[in-house]
Amino acid sequence: MALLERIEGSKAAIGIVGLGYVGLPLAAAFAERGFSVTAFESDAARAAALRAGRSYVPDVSSERLKPLVRAGVLRVAKGPADFAAQDVVVFCVQTPWRKTQEPDMGPLVSAATAAARHLKRGSLVIVESTTWPGATEEILRPVLEASGLRAGRDFHLAFSPERIDPGNPRYGLANTPKVVGGLDVAATKQAAALYSKIVERVVPVSSARAAELVKLLENSFRAVNIALVSEIARICRALRLDVWEVIAAAATKPFGFMPFYPGPGIGGHCIPKDPKLLAWKMKSLNFEARMVELASAINAAMPQYAVERLTEALNDSQKPLKGSRVLILGVAYKPGVPDTRESPAIDVMTLLWRAGAKVFYHDPFVPAVEAGGRRLKSVGLTAAVLSRADAVAILTAHPDVDYELVFKRAKILFDARNALPKRKRPGLYRL
Repeated sequence: MALLERIEGSKAAIGIVGLGYVGLPLAAAFAERGFSVTAFESDAARAAALRAGRSYVPDVSSERLKPLVRAGVLRVAKGPADFAAQDVVVFCVQTPWRKTQEPDMGPLVSAATAAARHLKRGSLVIVESTTWPGATEEILRPVLEASGLRAGRDFHLAFSPERIDPGNPRYGLANTPKVVGGLDVAATKQAAALYSKIVERVVPVSSARAAELVKLLENSFRAVNIALVSEIARICRALRLDVWEVIAAAATKPFGFMPFYPGPGIGGHCIPKDPKLLAWKMKSLNFEARMVELASAINAAMPQYAVERLTEALNDSQKPLKGSRVLILGVAYKPGVPDTRESPAIDVMTLLWRAGAKVFYHDPFVPAVEAGGRRLKSVGLTAAVLSRADAVAILTAHPDVDYELVFKRAKILFDARNALPKRKRPGLYRL
């Protein structure tokens, strides 16, 4: 039976490499559609949790995961040799950004090297890990062809950018359109057929290179617009205007405007990295992506601006930043999730420590965090804790936080996320 027939009949064996925020929802969705799914996870703690049917990703509950594990439709690989049984292999490993300001393809290349040793003839390989335009063909293809098999002849290779938004109650895997682009028409057709089993709409594009750029465009778009409103926030400060009022009024226009909101910086695995990845690639072609690079610079400066605003707030009460006790509310990079990757709150905390402030935090989703070489545990949010703080800074507006208590008890309150819209009182400051 040809692979396309096995996919259409939900008979294909699927290997998912990297079971994090992207890979685990994908694995669960395929298993629920009747596919045999094998999880290739190098993290021992995660692998043990999967074997027990215990989820560590908010978008996949343990109640949803456990029946799939018990039924045997979702299992953890015993080792790389299990790649030999897979009809489809999907890479969902991270591609970090190095401190040397270049992409780290090491994790993805290592995973592909392990798969190549056991790659099945006639299989389909899909990359969901974010890469620059051309990387699937230029980097991954040679690694996989070290197996002796040839892409387009012995196996097919495609790219499909992940679009997972952790904690988003409106858009999940099923109702977010899936872009796919293969190295050839057959690869695109197979990948589209596969994803059509779990998503409502598949969007084929002309090539893997086009699909790779789609991902970078999406997040560069967000980064540029966040940078714009961050600059507008500073403009409003200079003009003594309320940036939140200005944005809300502009958002009433039914066409030609999409509201974005400022904050103490940007976080998560994608938005801070992807624009830089695009700019890095274009430099190799002697092209300067000026708008993308400027947006990255503006966004990177926002944690320092947040510290400056907090310093101004303390100065108004004749308090120096050095020696002041600052309570941070929210250290995750976005509301409602426990993820602190690239969180601007971590940068703000580090800058505060360097300035001599005494920093502690509360986050209902993050029990412990490392910042500036220190490890802290979340404190309870009580009247007593608030009264001990010289200043309170809302850096992530998590749901179900008692902001009314914060509003009443904080001596100095810096609201960087508009968690308390239209509220006014002495000692309340906004971004």
